[in-house]
Amino acid sequence: MMQQQQQYIGVFDSGYGGLTVLKEIAALLPSYDFMYLGDNARAPYGPLDFDTVYKYTLQAVQWFFNQGCHLVILACNTASAKALRTIQQNDLPHLAPHKRVLGVIRPTSEVINQYTKTNHVGILATNGTVQSASYLLEIKKLHPQIVVAQEASPAWVDLVESGAYNTPMADGPVQYHVNNLLQKDASIDCLLLACTHYPLLINKIKTYTPQHVTVLSQGNIVAESLVQYLQKHPEIDAHCSKNGERKFFTTGNTIDFDNHASVFFGETIVSTQVKI
Repeated sequence: MMQQQQQYIGVFDSGYGGLTVLKEIAALLPSYDFMYLGDNARAPYGPLDFDTVYKYTLQAVQWFFNQGCHLVILACNTASAKALRTIQQNDLPHLAPHKRVLGVIRPTSEVINQYTKTNHVGILATNGTVQSASYLLEIKKLHPQIVVAQEASPAWVDLVESGAYNTPMADGPVQYHVNNLLQKDASIDCLLLACTHYPLLINKIKTYTPQHVTVLSQGNIVAESLVQYLQKHPEIDAHCSKNGERKFFTTGNTIDFDNHASVFFGETIVSTQVKI
């Protein structure tokens, strides 16, 4: 257990993608201490069933709690879609009633209406996030006037992790899935990148997207939402230490993680391997 003064905000993802979210959060909250965990040994989560994603995500949340974290952000759309609600409703009340676990779907859905004039939105995500229908349900609940179309584009994750996201190899798969989505609804004027890997493809995506269509990544939205959350919940903020520290952990190979993570985070990263 960490010392009382070292109470990090935990940021979790199945792999590296959540670092695009942490990068934005750390930019808005530079004095806060953050601890990142990538479950790279068991990634990707996208193809896994609900029960498995829930089990793995709960193990990660418990690991963060054991490190002294009072607040954990699931910076992973699949984990947010398949595990967050169950953890919040079923596990936290008896596991750690004074601790909090937040995701990326709710804060993004809350503000999506600000980025569309036609009220037609497209979602690009992994199979798991699309099949969960989490964005469809959340957006419909908050903004019933918005029509949502979805497109699963799991091959994009491989493009990013293989380092091919800025090469000609990415053009075909990006164009294919963007066209597929826009053909489903010609009125779409906002594309949401509902996978934390996809911001690395944003230049390619914009190449194949009409100029009037906004391409929206989540990092800054989630970061701004967290700032507001901490302002509204001083009792949680009081449990967040502020020494400007960053720690990185992976369940996979540290050399591989560090090489990839440095690209996602934009800084050199040195990680520690852990078992959860």
